[in-house]
Amino acid sequence: MTQVLRHMPLITDPNVLVDLGTSDDAAVYRISDDIAAVLTVDFVTPIVDDAYQFGRIAVTNALSDIYAMGAKPVIALNLVAYPGKTHPLETLEDILRGGADQAAAAGVSIAGGHSIDDPEPKYGLCVMGLVNPKEVLANKGARVGDKLILTKPIGTGIIATAIKNDAASPEVIARVIDIMTQLNGPASEVARRVGCHACTDVTGFGLLGHLHEMTVASGVGARIHFAAVPKIEGLDELLEQDMAPGGSYRNLEFMNSSGCVAWEDDLTENEQVTLADAQTSGGLLLSVAPEFVPQILEALNAAGVSDAAEIGEIIPDPECRVHVTRR
Repeated sequence: MTQVLRHMPLITDPNVLVDLGTSDDAAVYRISDDIAAVLTVDFVTPIVDDAYQFGRIAVTNALSDIYAMGAKPVIALNLVAYPGKTHPLETLEDILRGGADQAAAAGVSIAGGHSIDDPEPKYGLCVMGLVNPKEVLANKGARVGDKLILTKPIGTGIIATAIKNDAASPEVIARVIDIMTQLNGPASEVARRVGCHACTDVTGFGLLGHLHEMTVASGVGARIHFAAVPKIEGLDELLEQDMAPGGSYRNLEFMNSSGCVAWEDDLTENEQVTLADAQTSGGLLLSVAPEFVPQILEALNAAGVSDAAEIGEIIPDPECRVHVTRR
């Protein structure tokens, strides 16, 4: 996509505050001195077998881009692809009901949408949020010395692959559904209130990929400590069964071949691919001043974000690489 998007025309409207130039999570358009609209679109293929839970996950995932910009999502449109001629419409009803319930829990109105017939089901949202232009969070702005905080454990791509191969236990499935349906709204509010310097959410490019987007946008490097990164329980056993998805390996191959990552310690291939695992509905990645880390971790825990952890720091690096150590 980078090769394709580099030929897109430059945006000259001064009211466009955030565009695709920094690979950020959503576009931001200033309406007035006090209000900006935040716009995003996201849809996914089924992650779990339960249609209702898939609907909840897809909506949580789509709303995450709005939260990553420090905004409050307010209205959305459904995006649906479904093989209606070969699959029961009751399943589609369950997907949309799950999505509607999750949107309602976030205070978002789904006001319409668009659907097509497609061999593979897909569901998501086009979402608009609102934010004060002065309070926009972006992936640009990380500062040398900042600490990195991740608000959800990683590994959803690996577990989704295990689910498709009937290799995940009921306990692991329940755990990953709980993680993927955890709205990032509380974490976003804490980040905005405390005043983090940069923010992004961790989704399809994996932790390494999205952190690299932050370092490039900010003109810095980063170091993460593998042992400090929260991971969903049971990943090691599933990786031993070769359950990482192709997208995660492609993420890792890109990071390695392009020189975007520097492995300061020896990590196994499974450990490396865990950091590159393609996430669905992952957590927020925050870059915050070190003196605010205890305050923000305490506030996140009080808001119910119990898996948040400090995983590394922002460092100087003219090549904007992500450095990885074991501890």
